[in-house]
Amino acid sequence: MERRNINRGFTQLRVWQDAINLYVLTCKHLSSFPFELIKTSGNAIDAAHSIGRNIAEGYCRKSIREYLNFLNIALASSGEFHSSMYSFKAANQVTENTFEEIDELHYKTENELIALIKSINNKMKNGTWNETLQ
Repeated sequence: MERRNINRGFTQLRVWQDAINLYVLTCKHLSSFPFELIKTSGNAIDAAHSIGRNIAEGYCRKSIREYLNFLNIALASSGEFHSSMYSFKAANQVTENTFEEIDELHYKTENELIALIKSINNKMKNGTWNETLQ
């Protein structure tokens, strides 16, 4: 059964859906890291998870300024995630193929997030944002 209301509208956003897929893919590849790297891999998994969580939380705030703040936090988490993955690749802790598979989806998600931030900024500038629950 699909449960829908105005507060769950973020689930229709392609960027949120891709952020969830990025989290799932990251868990698939990083959950088997050796014991001494559990904290490091866990931080990367959390950074990936943070992208979608912040998109959702910002959406649910309804204030355009708060929404943009959370989208920017999501973008910062995206940068943190990329840095983690790049480090894993440089240290040969993930294969080139794993890095490319994850980075392809991450790059897509990051660009969608940048586009959403630009779009919301434009709505704020031209006053077309509706902050009421309709």
